[in-house]
Amino acid sequence: MARYSKTFKARAVARLLPPENASPAAVAAEFGIRADTLERWRSEAPSDAQDRIWTGPARLEAVIHTAALDEASRKAWCREKGLYPSELERWRVQAMDSLGDVGTTEARVTPREARQVRIPDQRDHSFRFIVTACSG
Repeated sequence: MARYSKTFKARAVARLLPPENASPAAVAAEFGIRADTLERWRSEAPSDAQDRIWTGPARLEAVIHTAALDEASRKAWCREKGLYPSELERWRVQAMDSLGDVGTTEARVTPREARQVRIPDQRDHSFRFIVTACSG
């Protein structure tokens, strides 16, 4: 019988709970566990919102949901979910940092920077060409 850490169990159960609401079958397949085991973990999990682990997609959804709220509404939402407003702000900053600035010239590839690479084609044993960006 396999033994799983509390963190592993909490992350799996967090995917089942709002706002993600993933299906037990999908989460079981994702984590490589049986669906009935996952259901048992969910029933044993603490129902207190403050003990809940927020996954990355759940954090992003929280940031998006609260972006248009005024400060009083945002604080009320945080109290309801068992969060501190400072946590929500930290998640917002992390989300913005992870996006980066996609409009910079570093993100674009010009034709002069592109090169063709020959790779074997398994279907007919010939070569096909793909265009990749030079790293230099």
